[in-house]
Amino acid sequence: ASLRKAELLKTQLLDLNKDGYIIRNQGGSIVFRMDFRSGTLDLDSCSKEGEMLRCERTTDRKLKFFIETVRPKDTVQCYRVRWEELVPDFPVEHAMTYKFAHWYGGAVSAVQHWPISISGQEAPKPFVTSDIYSNRNEFGGILESYWLSSNATAIKINNSVPFHLGWNDTEKTMYFQARYNDSPFKPNPGEAPCAELSYRVCVGSDVTSIHKYMVRRYFNKPYKVPAKVMFEHPIWSTWALHKRDITQEKLLSFAANIREHKFNCSHLGLDDGYTRRYGDFEFDPVKFPNASAMFQKLKSDGFQISLWVHPFVNYDSENFHTCVQRGLFVREPTGRLPALVQWWNGIGGILDFTNPEARDWFASQLRSLRSKYGVSSFKFEAGETNYLPWKFSTKNPIRDPSFFTRRYTEMAIHYNDRAEMRSGYQSQNISCFFRPIDRDSVWGYELGLKSLIPTVLTISILGYQFILPDMIGGNAYLNHTVGDRVLPDRELYIRWLELSAFMPSMQFSIPPWEYDNEVVEIA
Repeated sequence: ASLRKAELLKTQLLDLNKDGYIIRNQGGSIVFRMDFRSGTLDLDSCSKEGEMLRCERTTDRKLKFFIETVRPKDTVQCYRVRWEELVPDFPVEHAMTYKFAHWYGGAVSAVQHWPISISGQEAPKPFVTSDIYSNRNEFGGILESYWLSSNATAIKINNSVPFHLGWNDTEKTMYFQARYNDSPFKPNPGEAPCAELSYRVCVGSDVTSIHKYMVRRYFNKPYKVPAKVMFEHPIWSTWALHKRDITQEKLLSFAANIREHKFNCSHLGLDDGYTRRYGDFEFDPVKFPNASAMFQKLKSDGFQISLWVHPFVNYDSENFHTCVQRGLFVREPTGRLPALVQWWNGIGGILDFTNPEARDWFASQLRSLRSKYGVSSFKFEAGETNYLPWKFSTKNPIRDPSFFTRRYTEMAIHYNDRAEMRSGYQSQNISCFFRPIDRDSVWGYELGLKSLIPTVLTISILGYQFILPDMIGGNAYLNHTVGDRVLPDRELYIRWLELSAFMPSMQFSIPPWEYDNEVVEIA
């Protein structure tokens, strides 16, 4: 049916005009508003067929646009929206008003609030995983293009969209943009870079029911539960206490102190600093002169051990040449040469986890550590897209850089009983613990104690069930610790400890006995 000369098109509880649309709930209240920023619809080109509104052009160009009303269940009504440009490299941008309600979800961030608290202005930037300890203005290592509001409305951007997110606090809007120009997203091989912004907006009777519906529809469930002991007993890590200055003697002493003070331990994590070079999978013989005997001693004392691993192979590692020869690294755009990347521990290649050979090689290194030393599991570090080159190629092409994160998280599947992962994208079915990025030993919302609850709740909203808060008291980094002391502030440590007790799992590194007997008793 033609809708020529119309100023307003209606379908169910949605009103569409040339500049955007609004959605009402069953009570008639406006619960959602989206404005079109990339063009004005020519309503003369629009038609209605059943529950679908279609438009074929804006006031200055052709496009493919539709909104379809679907009712998946009695308590939920959804609207499928799609705006597809027919001109290459032309961005699509819609602006969602967030003044009607509180909003939750999206991504972890360096400054985390609950609900989302937006300040200032930000032009749309790639919505991809990033290390927010090093890049504090980016999106975090765990993200999903999903948002939930307090008025029982939710929005999910389709995974096929080259999605960029911006905002303007003055206008109370979030900018949802699709583009390929000046972007790490790529169209499918052989396809023109014509941007498409597609998403689903759903309205429910209450927040709980709409969230349950969206999670069931869009996120895979974990296929099992991690080891029971991970919930019952704390993890102990060498990192905050010893940093990279860890040795066989210090590790054994740490374990002995845990036993002496009669603390439980789900497992003991040997963090960064046990290899000579990054990319090696053998113990540094100077720092660990008899690793086999060390593991036997720890096992006899009742300790399960996990090791810190990462996707990088530095150029000075013996494994670098092997990986180059076998084509195991992410490559530069032409695909002819491996791409060198810089990370916090140097320069090297990053394994291409879309390549089955690279996955097999990495997995074989982990199996070797397990069989040789009896390692129980691994702490998988990094995986964020900011450690990929801006332009790169992989064995199997990926449109969305964050799909690299997804592929990396799959390496934890065989070690899920006690595995720990700090990045995630569409990884809800990986049945391991997901850890927020390192916290500083400070009180505030920027990677401090106050950020912990908002961060854990945000990760939970994104469909991740097993969450491991960072080390009690924070990481005690120089210049990022209250009072710039060697140890975190005593009061901060106690409050962090109390908070961690309510989380799914808890993790020590700075031990309570570094303070006094009262702190030990509290712990």
